[in-house]
Amino acid sequence: MAARAQQTALIAEIDSKIGEVRTEAIDLSFGEIVNLKKTKEVIIDPEYQRLFRWSDQQKSRFIESVLLRLPIPPIFFMENEDGTLELIDGLQRISSMMQLIEADLIERAPLRLDGCDIIQTLDGYTFEDLPVALRLQLKRSTVRAVVIKRQSKSFLRYEMFKRLNTGGSQLSPQEIRNCSARLLGEGGTKFYDFVSELARNSSFVNATEALADADIEKRGREELVLRFFAAKNGSGFYAGHVADWLDKYMEEVLLERAEFDMKKERKIFQRVFDCIDSSLGGTAFCKYQNDLPVGGLAPAHYEAVAIAYCEKIGKCEAADPEKLRIAVIKAKQGKNFRENVGPGANNKTKLRGRIEAIELAIENI
Repeated sequence: MAARAQQTALIAEIDSKIGEVRTEAIDLSFGEIVNLKKTKEVIIDPEYQRLFRWSDQQKSRFIESVLLRLPIPPIFFMENEDGTLELIDGLQRISSMMQLIEADLIERAPLRLDGCDIIQTLDGYTFEDLPVALRLQLKRSTVRAVVIKRQSKSFLRYEMFKRLNTGGSQLSPQEIRNCSARLLGEGGTKFYDFVSELARNSSFVNATEALADADIEKRGREELVLRFFAAKNGSGFYAGHVADWLDKYMEEVLLERAEFDMKKERKIFQRVFDCIDSSLGGTAFCKYQNDLPVGGLAPAHYEAVAIAYCEKIGKCEAADPEKLRIAVIKAKQGKNFRENVGPGANNKTKLRGRIEAIELAIENI
């Protein structure tokens, strides 16, 4: 009887969640989508548009697929309160077609087809060069569009975006967080803006100079900002997988299950990275050998140094910057620190261990 009751409760829980996401499926022609973009009834948010990374060859092969009437995966829109539709999945496909038909709409140069591998004679054509019959075919070709209605629960809209994009090669985990946070409404947008603002902080930018350009392009600095607050306030969620940890912490903040005072957090962030910048500079989070920096920014070093400075901020601000620099560099090369970084370092015990190694060095200045 107990098992039967559990099964009944499970079915009821799933049924209740089904009602929280309301969707509508419609077929839209690419010509209609272009016109809706012109009239601002369809929105491609700059945050999403910036992620448009397909090469001209990928764009051209998509156009070729449409002309050959090959199946096209559905796209997803979110319906805003004013009835406008915001594209949240299918950006590459829609932007490719817009760049071909009317490139000004997405502020790009007109697409010239290149790299078509089935109909190679398409290479070199622009939209205006194509025969009228093919231009009309492209405009009239349809794609299934799933609209997430505005009555849907905001958290499930957020989850849908995250699940649609997780695992894709185009978006980094932080880019997914940035976009999906906005789907939670005003609170999510404010948090995204807050993280973006701190990622541009001059002291923080100087201190993270060793971050690879490829990581910066994929919003690596914004991930480091989130990682600072997760290590500072959310180490309890730390369970070995960094991406899941950051996702969980951000969700707890956005759903107001974890306290987060932006004014106070901005102030401590500024103090910490001003102090790190003045004492350690651009190699603050690098590994060290023979007192010399080695390689790029090491995330485990970032957590340890940033949180140690945070917890000892008064001592750090009062210390001579050069003495502080020497002490931290020495600690990072010491046994206590090295035992808590490297393979297997993604656990709470080692996170705390490497932070404490830097704290001890600061205390002993």
